[in-house]
Amino acid sequence: MAEPTQIADILSLTALTPHTTELVLRPIEQPVSFRPGQWVSLQLPVGDHPPLNRAYSLAEPPSPTGHLTLVFDHVPGGKGSGYLSSLKPGDRIPLSGPYGHFTLPDPDSKNLLLIGRYSGLVPLRCMIRSLARQGPLPSTTLIAQAPSPAEQLYHEEFITLAASQPSFCYLPLVNEDPTNNATTVAAIKQIAVKGRNVTPMIAGIKSFARPLRTFFMELGFDRREVKLETYD
Repeated sequence: MAEPTQIADILSLTALTPHTTELVLRPIEQPVSFRPGQWVSLQLPVGDHPPLNRAYSLAEPPSPTGHLTLVFDHVPGGKGSGYLSSLKPGDRIPLSGPYGHFTLPDPDSKNLLLIGRYSGLVPLRCMIRSLARQGPLPSTTLIAQAPSPAEQLYHEEFITLAASQPSFCYLPLVNEDPTNNATTVAAIKQIAVKGRNVTPMIAGIKSFARPLRTFFMELGFDRREVKLETYD
């Protein structure tokens, strides 16, 4: 059954990097109950046949305030990101959700191997923050690929977390070409090639994520063991 649409207040817009913005919303009618890794759909009054539906992963785990934190990247000429950039606190926007099955497979999952490129880090960050609230993180490695040093989402946050949580390993990579996964594959080999005792989760555009899933399958993983979230 489709999730009902409701109106949300815009609370804030904050630049995270030169080309990404954090958008904080407050649903008016009822809180949105979601699992870290899921997304909501915004109905934007733009495009040839409005509304234009756009999906955005949640960047923060559920909070007592009911606020929803999303991140959007600025696509040159993009109707959706262009409209969102024009909003200001106090404006309102319809949303529905949550949706998606890109969630932690088991509350007791061990040896998490989280791999994300650019805005694909958003649902992974939500999962990590949710786990950190519960106590020491399980063994978790985050491989984070960015198109440039300036666009490394949550870079300082992850560095700080790695310094305080011995079980969390943060591997930041910079690569302008999302189809060139050589450095990411090399990092995966270091972690997973000696055995299958990891839980792989990959998020990003298809040209980044799908070849990595194929690589895991070449290592002996079943396709269903490699969870994937793509955005295009």
